[in-house]
Amino acid sequence: MSSTAAATDTAATITLADLTRMLRESAGEEEGVDLDGDVLDTPFMELGYDSLALLQVIGQIQRDYSLQIPDDAVVDAETPRALLEVINDSVRLPAPLV
Repeated sequence: MSSTAAATDTAATITLADLTRMLRESAGEEEGVDLDGDVLDTPFMELGYDSLALLQVIGQIQRDYSLQIPDDAVVDAETPRALLEVINDSVRLPAPLV
């Protein structure tokens, strides 16, 4: 899903595929880690992503999907599954007036 489509679809759900794509774009992919594998419950540290990488991805998601994601909730999300729950439970911001 493109950023434009995501921004116009207020009911968009971020999937694992969306998240892993954004992780690759923001911070690359650790050698020996297959983000296309079963990584839903693998800690981000084992996947090679630190808190800075996650903050970059969260910033992108907030912009692309018009979401408000609490910083403290992100800190506690140690796996892709936990982060997706935080993201998809986040408050959608009103669309900007054109």
